[in-house]
Amino acid sequence: MTTIVYPGTFDPITNGHIDLIERAAPLFERLLVAVAASPRKRPALSLDQRVTLASEVLSGIPNVEVIGFDGLTTDFLIEQEARVLLRGLRSSADFDYELQLAQINRIQLPGTESLFMAPAPENACISSTIVREIARLHGDVSRLVPAAVAQALSVRFADEAAERGE
Repeated sequence: MTTIVYPGTFDPITNGHIDLIERAAPLFERLLVAVAASPRKRPALSLDQRVTLASEVLSGIPNVEVIGFDGLTTDFLIEQEARVLLRGLRSSADFDYELQLAQINRIQLPGTESLFMAPAPENACISSTIVREIARLHGDVSRLVPAAVAQALSVRFADEAAERGE
């Protein structure tokens, strides 16, 4: 079975991520969305929330599974018996970083390949970082993420504002 793994923090999953998943899924028997714990990044949403949201918004794609993980992507690939990674490229800056990761992954786990895909033009400017910042400032992210994700962010940042007494 040919499996591709799309690793990331997905904090939150965006329309750009979903675009890549929808386009890559028909090319493989199994697509695993590997949601990284990434505690060093101090995600706005918990790992469980990110896995649940991704599972919910991707539930209509039959060969897609969402799994949370903590650790090295190469270790996750070994556990899942996969050797192909899906990575999105929005800009040349992404390419430089992703190329370095692809090369390191091939050194760490020979036989690993990376499939790079560009998002649809309307999604090329969307990043989880920008979405979080707009949501943190109580802006409208409804055109950037699915409704369930927008709602989760709204609740998360309303709670944060309440904690600060705003």
